[in-house]
Amino acid sequence: MPQTLLLRLPATGGEETEWLMLDDAGAPVLSRQRGSLSLAAAVARSATVVVLAPASQILLAEPELPPGSGAKLARAVPFALEEQLTEDVDELSFAVGRRRLTGTPVAVVSRSVMQAWVTALESAGLDPQAIYPDISLMPENPGQTVLWFESSRLAVRRPGAMPFAVELEPVKEALVVAGVIADPLDTSGEARAGESALLYITREDWARTKEEFEALVEKFDSLKVQLLADGPLPWLSRNIGSPDVVNLLQGEFSRGTDYGARWRKWRTAAVLAAALLLVHVAAQSLQLQHAKRDAAALDSQIAEVFASAMPAEPLRDPRRQMQSRLDRIRQSGGGPQYFLRGLQVLSGAVAQTPKTSIDSLSYRELSMDMKVSAPNLVAISQLSQYVIKQGLSADIQSSTPGANGVEAHLQIRAAPKAAK
Repeated sequence: MPQTLLLRLPATGGEETEWLMLDDAGAPVLSRQRGSLSLAAAVARSATVVVLAPASQILLAEPELPPGSGAKLARAVPFALEEQLTEDVDELSFAVGRRRLTGTPVAVVSRSVMQAWVTALESAGLDPQAIYPDISLMPENPGQTVLWFESSRLAVRRPGAMPFAVELEPVKEALVVAGVIADPLDTSGEARAGESALLYITREDWARTKEEFEALVEKFDSLKVQLLADGPLPWLSRNIGSPDVVNLLQGEFSRGTDYGARWRKWRTAAVLAAALLLVHVAAQSLQLQHAKRDAAALDSQIAEVFASAMPAEPLRDPRRQMQSRLDRIRQSGGGPQYFLRGLQVLSGAVAQTPKTSIDSLSYRELSMDMKVSAPNLVAISQLSQYVIKQGLSADIQSSTPGANGVEAHLQIRAAPKAAK
């Protein structure tokens, strides 16, 4: 069996790529190396190339999907994730993993980002067999929460759940946002048990953050530290064959096939099939033309109704868009009062937290998703606490350092009804 080149792409702003050569048993042949993609291609030669992409540019989720597979399942994914997406689905690439008992893992990445990765690899002479989000190769521990700290990124994987990452400093704030330790600003009064965690970290990062982690030990039920002496690649390589990882090379980015060889094999049968198809098309042409005229007239009427009913929504497929909107309204039972109520509470929350602004906002059914800029994480927490006191639920989905403080992704929903 050929060797495997495990290659890790740099995060945004990074320049050097790092890689590790593995033998046919998956064991490292040499220590990890750094350099350009062209240098990695020279090392790879006939090796199988597996690429790890920075998860900071990838959304990992595990939505509930209907039964099915292939194209049918792929069409259902954007609708299942619409509440978590802030970009147009036409600008995103969706990759579906193997169905599990808890759900189906899905990875979402911008098409432009994915195309840039593929183009850079091909330009260097690399033909990857798979591209995985780097944190998806974090091993799962059934009895502990697995943490991976690198630079300013904290990746978390709990038993039975998809991994996720938070890019925030200092360490304490990253752990609070990730939900690993209790929020000191939480005024709910509910006691929370500490987590048992296993931390993987390089020697360099440990030397830089040792005092911060040691000061937080009492926040955990237990905290064990595992130093990655040779970096994260040998550790991540152990999980390459896991069925839970999602290969991003799907759909338009799937690896090509030698269609020329297949054509030569089936050429005669294909020619006969094409001749039969032409005869059938000629016999049905009049009926098809009539049906097309009727369909065009009907689509024109639907487009007029759509433009009148939803003037602010871009017109792509009016028939499908209107049906989807009607289905969501019937299922949610929501109305404009929820949106107006959410705006009222949000305006009060912003007034209570100075120097906090809403950069963008979207509303779907009973959920408002927004990007919030604030001077610090405390202001974000105060805003969410105000919303909760008004009878709504507020979840901080993620937060990253911004130009003027902290930028957070906040989701506000109607509070669930109490069971009767």
